[in-house]
Amino acid sequence: MKRVDIDPITRLEGHGKISIFINDEGSVENAYLQIPELRGFEKFVEGVPIEEVSRIVPRICGVCPAAHHMAAGKAADAVYNVDIPPVAKKLRELYYMAHFIHSHAAHFYALAAPDFVLGPDAPKAQRNVLGLIDKVGLEIGREVLRQRAISQDIQILVGGRATHPVWNIPGGVTRALSVESRDKVKGWAAEQVQFAEFSLKLFNDVVLSNKKYLDLIMGDVFEQVTNYMGLVDENNRVNFYQGQVRVVDTTGQEIIRYSESQYLDHVAEHVEPYSYLKYPYLKERGWNGFVEGQGTSLYQANPLPRLNAADGMATPKAQAEYEKMFETVGGKPCHKLLVNHWARLVEVLYAAERMEELINDEEITDPHVRVIPSTTPREGVGIVEAPRGTLTHHYWTDENGIVTKANLIVGTTNNNASISMAIKKVAQNLIKPGGEVSDGLLNTVEMAFRLYDPCFSCATHSLPGQMPLTVEIKNTAGETLNRISR
Repeated sequence: MKRVDIDPITRLEGHGKISIFINDEGSVENAYLQIPELRGFEKFVEGVPIEEVSRIVPRICGVCPAAHHMAAGKAADAVYNVDIPPVAKKLRELYYMAHFIHSHAAHFYALAAPDFVLGPDAPKAQRNVLGLIDKVGLEIGREVLRQRAISQDIQILVGGRATHPVWNIPGGVTRALSVESRDKVKGWAAEQVQFAEFSLKLFNDVVLSNKKYLDLIMGDVFEQVTNYMGLVDENNRVNFYQGQVRVVDTTGQEIIRYSESQYLDHVAEHVEPYSYLKYPYLKERGWNGFVEGQGTSLYQANPLPRLNAADGMATPKAQAEYEKMFETVGGKPCHKLLVNHWARLVEVLYAAERMEELINDEEITDPHVRVIPSTTPREGVGIVEAPRGTLTHHYWTDENGIVTKANLIVGTTNNNASISMAIKKVAQNLIKPGGEVSDGLLNTVEMAFRLYDPCFSCATHSLPGQMPLTVEIKNTAGETLNRISR
């Protein structure tokens, strides 16, 4: 048995490795995604006042701090059983739309696009964001950076900070939006819509018009048939901030729908000994292993699954792109994993349009942004759609509002089983007896996890009491001089 490791995995948030086991005949016997890092935030927040939690959990990740801030903020509201003012809900959603654009743009342009624009076989030194800018032109690269900066500026104007916000408090938010700030955001929101439309056109011109890439997207290698999860509004339209969680099966039929406090009735987590990352599944169906197809208990929860789970988008331009996408790929639900990159850009357009709707709402500068909680604390759950999937924060407190227990199911955690299966399927399809296991081939295997936009810093939350550790000392040639293990 031969072992091939991709270690570290590149272009992701966090740390991980892929181990591929090739039998004596030259075929892939198995492939494993292993997450060796540890984040212990579920323990860190024990003993902390619930109002402090939404200021602590953004430190889980510098890429998606707003997602944790929003989920924890909603959970804190639920702990005190308080319904926040309408303008506070709108401000939170406005802030969150800017975050979505910032995060999705980073994934598409910096993490995913090099594989399509430069090709999976491009040299490692070129297969990155600098190589991408060199290929598409400095002006496009400059505009992408400018638009991401605008997304950050919107978050700063609305909520005080773009990274590690401290804005949400039980009952609402700490600051209202001034008329001057509103007027600035109005102009920026219009630009963000144009940026989203530009990105979709770029995807059409560079990816969809290239037969080689289109064949890769629509082929059987990057395909997985599971259930699909996403947050929807009362009309079953995509919503990132509030609504109910909807799960559809492999044919698109709704099988589960639940509100925030009901998540434990429907979602359970499986553990494997080789990873700190858990494997959620549908509780009603029980854990039936790493299997796909009708009847599986596994689900996916990221951009394409969100669009699969919904009946459409809640804004007109995004709805038109939604319809175009599904018509092009042969209907819904779509099981072609690489279509996630297209779905991600449809979501960018939705977020920008929704931002425009919110900033033009006459109520958006209402100063009444908080209700003072008046009930005894208990427990609460907050759910939002993180860029990487459905995000659940659950906190239990004592009568003084001190956290006694916490449970987080993060976007990437939902997709862990699907990522593992996708890596194995792609490796088995590409690595053949007698064939060369090239760098480009291994990068194509990496594409199977990269399409999920995984955030392993967020997702790992085991606390076994000690952490296995191996330190390797290597020379400049990469040769191991010494190894120390604990």
